[in-house]
Amino acid sequence: MGKLVTEMLKGTLEGIVLAILSSRPAYGYEITAQLRDQGFTNIAEGTIYALLVRIEQRGLVDVEKVPSEKGPPRKVYSLNAQGREYLEEFWKTWSFLAERLEQLREGGKQP
Repeated sequence: MGKLVTEMLKGTLEGIVLAILSSRPAYGYEITAQLRDQGFTNIAEGTIYALLVRIEQRGLVDVEKVPSEKGPPRKVYSLNAQGREYLEEFWKTWSFLAERLEQLREGGKQP
């Protein structure tokens, strides 16, 4: 199941990270740790950092540099209004797909 999960995550990881940020601001390592705590153990930190750069460039998050006890300042990401709109659209799309997939699994029965 590992490879299939990885492939399916490619299309949804952005929404998952935005959902994490919808509850509170976080920096890259915190996001990665939360994903791992939720069972997404094969996600590399580099994947999350690259995704954070993309969503920052797209204007979905605000970034604040916060001093770190060790090393350079941390970039703390928080969901902004544009990111909340995107996340709302993500959940609508997710619900649509999940309903259709469930119908297919049940043999194509309409609700």
